[in-house]
Amino acid sequence: MSRIVRFHKIGGPEVLQIDNIEVPAPSAGEVRIKVKALGLNRAESMFRSGKYLAQPKFPSRLGYEASGIVEAIGSGVTGLAPGDVVSIVPPIDQGKYGVYGEIATIPSQFVVKHPSSLSFVEAAAIWMQYMTAYGALIDIAAIKKEDYVVIPAASSSVGLAAIQLCNLVGAIPIATTRTNSKRKALQDAGAAHLQES
Repeated sequence: MSRIVRFHKIGGPEVLQIDNIEVPAPSAGEVRIKVKALGLNRAESMFRSGKYLAQPKFPSRLGYEASGIVEAIGSGVTGLAPGDVVSIVPPIDQGKYGVYGEIATIPSQFVVKHPSSLSFVEAAAIWMQYMTAYGALIDIAAIKKEDYVVIPAASSSVGLAAIQLCNLVGAIPIATTRTNSKRKALQDAGAAHLQES
């Protein structure tokens, strides 16, 4: 039996409960991970409270980001083995593949080895903001060298990721912030220009 955080109805944090459940062996293409750290995101709060695009099916798991150690792999999984230190790229369905708990079973395409320079905590908290910024700036907007990019709420995790991505491709990040107190931190993060909103 493993302790898994689930919820059985829509609501605030009080609807979360720890259920002791038997976690089956991973199916074909899946990886079972002993969770060492997990990330907390607004998307999970919205999902739990029924304000997310996808709606939960009960009982529902929760959680997009985690890191840990591979315990077992299903048939057809290549490039991963028990004992590997990995992190989880947010899967498509957190209700089914949620990572809040001692054990998470995830499709292998969402599991990556992470470098030894990252702690479990760092590896669990790195994906969501970069995937959000990457999807908007690289996949959709196709920013390129010398493009000017205005980044609202630049001191947020997604904003900081956006600044880094702009610099990576040679675009010019223009950070906006509500207060002057964040100016130096945003400049240190790589913002080329700053504007108070």
